[in-house]
Amino acid sequence: MEHMEGLCVTDCEQCPELVESRSRIVNGVGPDDADLLFLGEAPGAKEDEGGEPFVGRSGSVLDDALREAGLARADVRITNCVRCRPPDNRDPKTEELANCRGYLAREFELVDPELVVTLGKVPSQHLLDRNVAITNEAGSIVDARLGDESYRVLLSVHPAATLYDRSQREGFFETIARAADLSGLADSTDGQASLDDF
Repeated sequence: MEHMEGLCVTDCEQCPELVESRSRIVNGVGPDDADLLFLGEAPGAKEDEGGEPFVGRSGSVLDDALREAGLARADVRITNCVRCRPPDNRDPKTEELANCRGYLAREFELVDPELVVTLGKVPSQHLLDRNVAITNEAGSIVDARLGDESYRVLLSVHPAATLYDRSQREGFFETIARAADLSGLADSTDGQASLDDF
């Protein structure tokens, strides 16, 4: 795929506003064969600065939830729907999501995760191609198509939601624990994913 080397987008200028506001392209991080993949919407200021998704305050919440589920950040893949920081951290526009979708489909195809966890409303709506009431639907498992493949998807609130509304914290941590369990990472002694139980 043009502009892509392995899992990394190397140079892309399809979205003029994003090219203007980014200091770099922020690619996904984590194993290139991860069983568990977390999907956010777009890099924020800290991510744009550090060149890695979820390194700001919401990244700390995600790290805490992973740790509590018995996982390290290095065990999972973390990526975004859009790889460039939108101006003033606004939500990515439909056209920007569409421009980046091919890169995302390619990343999913190469990583081939057992389970994808959407972090927040934007990535959930982008993958499912419908409106999602994320606070009501968090914790539900659905199948979503991306490119030619279908993936098992667990919907979750964005970790930042737990910073603004402490009552969301417990549910978020439970969802991450469930993700660890469903992807087979919670007890990776036998390496068998427990999605078969569903």
